[in-house]
Amino acid sequence: MNPETSPEPRQQEGIPELQFLEGPQSRRFEFGRILRIANEFLRGFRRLHFVGPCVTVFGSARFTEENPHYQLARETSALIAKAGFTIMTGGGPGIMEAANRGAKDVGGRSIAATIELPHEQSSNPYLDLEIPFHYFFVRKVMLVKYSYAFVVMPGGFGTLDELFEIATLVQTGKVVDFPIVLMGREFWEPMLGFLRDRMLQEGTISPEDPDRLQVVDDPAEVVDLISTVARERFGITYGPKASPNRLLLERNPRGRG
Repeated sequence: MNPETSPEPRQQEGIPELQFLEGPQSRRFEFGRILRIANEFLRGFRRLHFVGPCVTVFGSARFTEENPHYQLARETSALIAKAGFTIMTGGGPGIMEAANRGAKDVGGRSIAATIELPHEQSSNPYLDLEIPFHYFFVRKVMLVKYSYAFVVMPGGFGTLDELFEIATLVQTGKVVDFPIVLMGREFWEPMLGFLRDRMLQEGTISPEDPDRLQVVDDPAEVVDLISTVARERFGITYGPKASPNRLLLERNPRGRG
């Protein structure tokens, strides 16, 4: 699911995360939030440990099946899944649905890290595994931690937030140079022009920073790029995957919960 919209003021009442972000709270409240956050991290790590190398697809929740961006995301994700990668999304409609659907079209694995929001639509029906999260920052860690490449389709505030979060991690060396692929050249070109013609000229970014975002509209080219990077930079092979340890109460990542 994608935070492309925000709840109405009346809907916001009673949302625990709002209170969490409203400055200092009681010690009991703060300790409870620490435990809940730690539990979300632990649950995410345990459930995603066995999903295999992932490619995360970002994009707007607002596109319908008839939209060309939806169709492009579905086609691209199908090819990525056929190459042996697990498709990971935020689990909502629009581009996220298209990506998960593309993986299912070819018998690939389709998973999602969803977010619990009172105003949000339900998750899409093309998931082998769904892990719900309450905190955006925990969910974002999961979307990044288990992925070896990121495909970014046209989207809104949520998509831009995810795109520049990852670009910042790469820029600052917090993660290795994972591929960040933008699809939809016409949509992204004005933003890329702003990076080159304004931010670069003002000295707010380095000359190599715009090149971290690769614009590729050919699905086959995207798969070749991701597969090459996975093999050459990360040494990913298609050998046996890790197996759950019963002593640790681990299980295979099957099912939506």
